[in-house]
Amino acid sequence: MSTETYLTPREAAEYLRSSTSTLAKARLTKRGPTFVRIGRAVRYRKSDIDAWMSASVARHIEQSSRAPAQASGGHAS
Repeated sequence: MSTETYLTPREAAEYLRSSTSTLAKARLTKRGPTFVRIGRAVRYRKSDIDAWMSASVARHIEQSSRAPAQASGGHAS
């Protein structure tokens, strides 16, 4: 038997420090963490949320490293 922790959308939103509506939009656009349906109920595995967050951070770091360097503050004469 699995000891995986399943979270309700409200619990998942609290864990992510987000709102349930933001999480629902992410679910509908397939941009959020993987979820499962148990009947009509939506549940999130905590491990899936953690993996999604890790992948999001890694993607953000990769995109930041490819961004062009910004000139520092002076004006051209």
